[in-house]
Amino acid sequence: MATRPVWKGQLRLSLVAIPVEMYSATERSAQISFRQIHKPTGKRVRYQKVVPGVGPVESEDIWKGYELDKDEYVLINPDEIEEIKLESKKTFELVQFVDVTEIPPIYFDKPYFLSPRDELAEDAFRVVRDALKETGKAGIGQLAMRGQEHLAAVRPCGTGLLLETLHYENEIRKTDPFFASISDKKAEKDLLSVAKELIERKTAPFDAAAFKDRYSEAIHALVEEKIGKRKKGTTRVKTDKEAEGAGNVVDLMAALQKSVKSSGGKSRSKSSASSKSGSRKKSA
Repeated sequence: MATRPVWKGQLRLSLVAIPVEMYSATERSAQISFRQIHKPTGKRVRYQKVVPGVGPVESEDIWKGYELDKDEYVLINPDEIEEIKLESKKTFELVQFVDVTEIPPIYFDKPYFLSPRDELAEDAFRVVRDALKETGKAGIGQLAMRGQEHLAAVRPCGTGLLLETLHYENEIRKTDPFFASISDKKAEKDLLSVAKELIERKTAPFDAAAFKDRYSEAIHALVEEKIGKRKKGTTRVKTDKEAEGAGNVVDLMAALQKSVKSSGGKSRSKSSASSKSGSRKKSA
């Protein structure tokens, strides 16, 4: 079955309007989903909307409630919300440009692929794509879709464009409640040196295919076993023996040096680090 676009419209750059189609860049079907089943009968479990002391209620009697205080709500007719919903404007205008690296990762929400709708649109599409690529910029704009207005960024992706919806500023939590107790004191130089060496040794081009979702694979295997397609036992992840001694106090420098050695080669900071570690143990 051909993939259907989730949005069709125009990508606009000033006076240039390019017909485009937008597709979801992620695949939900890759994840297994389950239904709740009543085991004695084998039938699906259904849910009813009920009110305590009243019982099941009709859908038309259900309104939206904005909670002011505990058990105190402002009631809003669903029709009033429908009237507020934005029409899906068929134009996504690039109103600002920023360096691609300037957008903090925490703002990114959901990715979509943008492609030209036909051959006539391809020339202009390639101009925008290549201009963004050569300048290292991302285009910013707002997209009305499914009744809501989304902040979004567009940047090159292969031979096409990647549109990523962004969180608005008020949707991002402040870091203070979570990081306030963490000291901003700089790490010790010898420890930092060994940690940086370890990072350098383990640095490689990003390859998502090198990482597997072991839980998902185990679920797939279980399902296939149940339906008789394949007989396969579940896989257990063995616990590292060194991690079993939870009560042991591990010397940070020793752990870092051991990590560097296991990645290949000798640590450049061995002599200075060892003396530091030795003095630390004596003082202990």
